[in-house]
Amino acid sequence: MVSRAEKRHNKKKRKWPYWVGGIILAILLIGVGFAVYIWNELGNTIETMHSPLSRDDDPERQKEIETIFKDTESVNALLLGVDERSGDRGRSDTMILLSLNPKTNSMTMLSIPRDTYVNIPGRGMDKINHAYAFGGTELSVQTVEEAFNLPVHVYARVNMEGFQQGIDALGGVTVNNSLAFSQGGSTFPEGEIRLNGKEALDYIRMRKGDPRGDLGRNERQRNVITAAMKEGANFSSITKIGEILNILGGNVQTDLDMEKIQTLFSSYRNTGSKVTTLEINGSGQTMNGVWYYVVPDSEFNRIHDEVTAHMEAN
Repeated sequence: MVSRAEKRHNKKKRKWPYWVGGIILAILLIGVGFAVYIWNELGNTIETMHSPLSRDDDPERQKEIETIFKDTESVNALLLGVDERSGDRGRSDTMILLSLNPKTNSMTMLSIPRDTYVNIPGRGMDKINHAYAFGGTELSVQTVEEAFNLPVHVYARVNMEGFQQGIDALGGVTVNNSLAFSQGGSTFPEGEIRLNGKEALDYIRMRKGDPRGDLGRNERQRNVITAAMKEGANFSSITKIGEILNILGGNVQTDLDMEKIQTLFSSYRNTGSKVTTLEINGSGQTMNGVWYYVVPDSEFNRIHDEVTAHMEAN
């Protein structure tokens, strides 16, 4: 026979495990609920961002891109930073070609000077950033492909206002600044500096006070983007995830769908661990009162060869 005292004692012993189990279950349910919420929000954001180009209607091209992602081959992405205003499409303020090679876990980053003198299909010779004003993302992608004789598999178009908001949501970025200057009310000393969103935007826009002009500006763009990728890879604040998703949804367009973004995150994320930057060499020339950055064919060929070698490396 078990006495009443022993029964009471056993009941007291059981209460603690039940209580702990209840807390663990509640935490698990909250965690699962949060994960489901984030997954749904991510899906909604990507759906808002997804903006395929007319060329994506071609079944052969769709098959080619799907094969590239399935086999985790090298992917070239064109990043466009644009300043759009009401009633004005604007021009591409930033054009960066990224080549991601998951086999070597490396990335090649080419900043294209916006005044580069190239043939814009259907429009003739002009500044490369005018392609966006003439024909939006579609014509920008086509122009870059033809100028460098390289495939652009995917694109991302970022409104520069969203770029500023995104930097703030990450808590800022840290860069090593080689030239002291002021721009837009912000002052940038030499050395390691921390930038908030507005400062980062001022930092990448300055070019008139840079002895290297657009090339110096392009270098700052690459540095900020690289720093932002590092911040994003280490980002851990779950309280900011919703804010970041809202910023992305309102300011980014891409032809990447949910499946391809998942593949990029799982199979291409380490390509940012080794980044090689390329510069295209040319000279400034004035034609009919307009200044252009004129690049010889040999330079376009060199960039083509270097990016192709990076894509094919194992």
